[in-house]
Amino acid sequence: MKEINFEQISKRIKETRTARGLTQEYLANAADVNVSHISNIENNRVKISLPTLVNICNALDVTVDYILASEYTTDATLDNEVIKRLHSCSDEQKNKILKIMDII
Repeated sequence: MKEINFEQISKRIKETRTARGLTQEYLANAADVNVSHISNIENNRVKISLPTLVNICNALDVTVDYILASEYTTDATLDNEVIKRLHSCSDEQKNKILKIMDII
C-alpha cells in the first residue's frame, strides 16, 4: 500500500491559502486551530488529521478531493488541472463553463 504523501498535501494547502491571499492566522481561526499548527502543517512538521483537513478545506473553499488529488493512483492529471483552474473562476464563470459543457 502506498504511503500518504503528507508533504504534497501540506504544499497544496499552503499554495491554495497563498493563492487566495489568506494569512495563516485567518486559516487558523477559520479551521479552529492555532497559527503554529497551521505553520506546522504547511511546513510538513506534523501530519494533518482528517477533521482539521476538512476544516481547512472548508475555510479555503475547496474540496478535500482537491487537496488530496496527488494521492490518487488513477491517472487523473487532466481532471486535476481542470479542477485547479475552476477554483480560480467566479461563480458566474463556472455557470458559463457548465453551459458550454452541456453544449459539447
